[in-house]
Amino acid sequence: MAPDEAVVGCSGVLLVGTRGVAGPGEVLARVRGGSETFLAWSPEPLAKGTPVLVIESRGNRQVDVVAWAGPTDPLDALTGDPGDAG
Repeated sequence: MAPDEAVVGCSGVLLVGTRGVAGPGEVLARVRGGSETFLAWSPEPLAKGTPVLVIESRGNRQVDVVAWAGPTDPLDALTGDPGDAG
């Protein structure tokens, strides 16, 4: 299956922690106006709940991720702290 380029650059949160080169975890990524799950691979182990950025698609609903300190919702970057809403 061809890589899914739409998911590259999207942010998400790990539902299942990764084990580095020993195995994947699972990420819930914001993509195509919704959220989708993918198998998530990372160079080093990342814990469940870690915010991540998708850096590459492997196809077959598998992606490479890195820990991400930026906003998990692209709109947060435009509006500031989401805690200010309301």
